[in-house]
Amino acid sequence: MPEPAAVLLPGTGSDEVFVRSVFAGPLGAFGIRTRTPAPPGGTAVTAGLLASLDEAATEGPVLAGGISLGAHLAAEWAVRNPGRCAGLLLAMPAWCGRPGDAPASLAARASADLVDSRGLTEALRLATAGVAPWLAAELTRAWRRHGEGLAASLRVAAAHAAPTLDALAGLDVPVGIAACTDDPVHPVAVAHAWAEALPRAVVQETTLTALGADHESLGRAALLAWLQAGG
Repeated sequence: MPEPAAVLLPGTGSDEVFVRSVFAGPLGAFGIRTRTPAPPGGTAVTAGLLASLDEAATEGPVLAGGISLGAHLAAEWAVRNPGRCAGLLLAMPAWCGRPGDAPASLAARASADLVDSRGLTEALRLATAGVAPWLAAELTRAWRRHGEGLAASLRVAAAHAAPTLDALAGLDVPVGIAACTDDPVHPVAVAHAWAEALPRAVVQETTLTALGADHESLGRAALLAWLQAGG
């Protein structure tokens, strides 16, 4: 029986190019087809990405997943559609339930304010000052592709609730979670809290340093965790 297709969603302010660079190689090595929908513009970002999972699942159960916001949305969709989900590949979840003052939510809101007050070009200059070159390149490409809808997209993502731990506890599918131990914006403790709540989940840890050197390191960590969870 062929493996289900994987549908991987991007994080806040990111794009399908980065998601593909993380997951397509590792999944392809196992014969798993990868789909990486582009994020809709502006306020449609969360609803549009959830709709892409609905569309993909019309052909049969899918292996859903994503990075940061994309991980939240994939898990949210799986909670509502357990019979259509063959498993989850989740990288760098950022909070549980409502975002509150989670670092990733605060960062997205601050970035939206910066774009609105200073314009995209100046916001990019300030946001990429002093960050790792690979991350600066990713932000520059993705933010420019979001264009005029960037600030609205960031705000919608920053306010969107992740599944609660109680909701995750009812999701009986294999789940692989990848977390970066050197990432304060996506605390590794959140990944472990998700794994403890989920009936069949494993966490594999990696680092942002490794991600910068080899994007696929994050995808391999999530895939290994999924396999260890019974995927």
